[in-house]
Amino acid sequence: MEKEDLPYVGAIERMSFTNPWPETSFLGEIENDSISFPFVVVYRPTEQVIGYIIYWKIGDEAQISNVSVHPEFRGRGVGESVIRQILELMVKQGVRYVVLEVRPSNQVARALYHKLGFEVIGVRKNYYKNPSENALVMGRILEGK
Repeated sequence: MEKEDLPYVGAIERMSFTNPWPETSFLGEIENDSISFPFVVVYRPTEQVIGYIIYWKIGDEAQISNVSVHPEFRGRGVGESVIRQILELMVKQGVRYVVLEVRPSNQVARALYHKLGFEVIGVRKNYYKNPSENALVMGRILEGK
């Protein structure tokens, strides 16, 4: 992810979430390169930014902090492919354990994370706003290659 990607990332964020991150938050992720790893997903035929993923890595642990795919490209396996690639990158970086949060009502994301080996390990009360909802904390151990 680069600064010039922010208008596209911000638009996808606003289409995807009821309480979206402002573009300044994404800029902070780009600038915090000691622990933050922000990536965009580019549709090669048109060079269009169609998604993004950000994770934080501290030592041998990581947290997927934000991920989304443009609504027009959902249901095509883009999210699954990107998360699989990021998990492989994490393994190469020495990550042993990864977590993320998801709304209990987001059945599609929950099913994808479960398919990718994540399990519910906890709940964060009143984590989300607009509407207010708990977060399920999901995690998985990564196997080294």
